[in-house]
Amino acid sequence: MCRLLGYVNTQPTSVRDALGSEAFDAFTALTCVHGDGWGMAWRDDQGHTQTRSAPDSAASDADFLALSGTALSSAGFLHLRWATDGLPVAPENTHPFSSGQFAMAHNGSIKPMDRLRDLLSPASLEAMVGVTDSEMYFRFILEHISSYGENEGIAMAVKIMSEQFPTSSLNALLLSESALYAIHMSTWAPPPIEDLRVMFEDEDDIPHGHADAYFDMAYDITEDSVHIVSSGLVGDHWLPVPRDTILRIDLLTREVTTL
Repeated sequence: MCRLLGYVNTQPTSVRDALGSEAFDAFTALTCVHGDGWGMAWRDDQGHTQTRSAPDSAASDADFLALSGTALSSAGFLHLRWATDGLPVAPENTHPFSSGQFAMAHNGSIKPMDRLRDLLSPASLEAMVGVTDSEMYFRFILEHISSYGENEGIAMAVKIMSEQFPTSSLNALLLSESALYAIHMSTWAPPPIEDLRVMFEDEDDIPHGHADAYFDMAYDITEDSVHIVSSGLVGDHWLPVPRDTILRIDLLTREVTTL
């Protein structure tokens, strides 16, 4: 279970500048919970999807601090990991997962994993790098994109997953060569309140939105940018992403549509 931040801007910008220093620092401070690794994905100036990740807390990683302050791209996303119990904190399990022009980061836990594994083709299982449910979810989406095209494939894969795992969060950001997709599918997923209570003796110390809106997502549209974020940031400008929807943000026009 993790935190997500996505952006599509008119010009290349750093992740810090995309969100603003104050909000970015508040987002990075969420490593008090989500400190099991970080990852970034972006579209470079040659039109290729690039990724970087590490199984370390973003707050203390010099590479993260350098990359987050570099204008890498006009489109990309950031992921802070809170590892699901039983899944190792290791490079191969750190989001984002990538293949070709696609990269994805997931916020949730999909169980039972054996049932999820059974949905994958032998080719997808062979392509696995790590052992997480999140990567299996990514591979499942890629199968459907290959068979049905990008928009229809993503929508179909998420629909099947939501039917098979109705109490799991499928929240994710997926970057392609043409769009950033924000998947908000987590209506029946219970927030990890008991785990948070173990971490914080006083519930008032639990980060904003984590106790009662852990799987909520919000977006913000300005004249030259669109931002998507999971709960944890404060601000009246954030609009709720409707539940059980997939938003598509066009990388060229920044038009937001619903699949």
